[in-house]
Amino acid sequence: MTNIKTIEADIGQVEGQVAVLVTRWNSFITDNLLEGALRALKRNDMDDSQITVVRVPGAYELSIAALKLAESGKYAAIIALGCVIRGGTPHFEYVSTGCNDGLNQVQIKTGVPVTFGVLTVDNVDQAIERSGEDPNNKGEEAALTALEMISVLRKIETDNQ
Repeated sequence: MTNIKTIEADIGQVEGQVAVLVTRWNSFITDNLLEGALRALKRNDMDDSQITVVRVPGAYELSIAALKLAESGKYAAIIALGCVIRGGTPHFEYVSTGCNDGLNQVQIKTGVPVTFGVLTVDNVDQAIERSGEDPNNKGEEAALTALEMISVLRKIETDNQ
């Protein structure tokens, strides 16, 4: 047997507040992502009082809202949900890249995990496939990732004290 220390998440014991950012653009998809995220949080013993849902216009606006939420010090994690569907212009690339880079910068700058539940798909069928009620719902996946990151980061902090 080795003596290697391993730090792993225990999402059944997560405490704190979680913000769920969701876009209004493509709401026929993002509302399903939100439902998946909320299902996952509640299934893992998060109470309604621990969850704040924030709606923003589109994926490009997620970053600034995530930054304000993270800087508030109230949230242990932020779950970002959106849907960008490729069109016939370069707009898809600009929005997808700006959203991804912005959300990543928020978590690096603030130390608050920001999970990426933003679908970047070629067509509506792909978006529907990733936002259904089954385990492939990327909102659910982003929520579970947030809970895992809260736990792992707290264990790392405790280990370093």
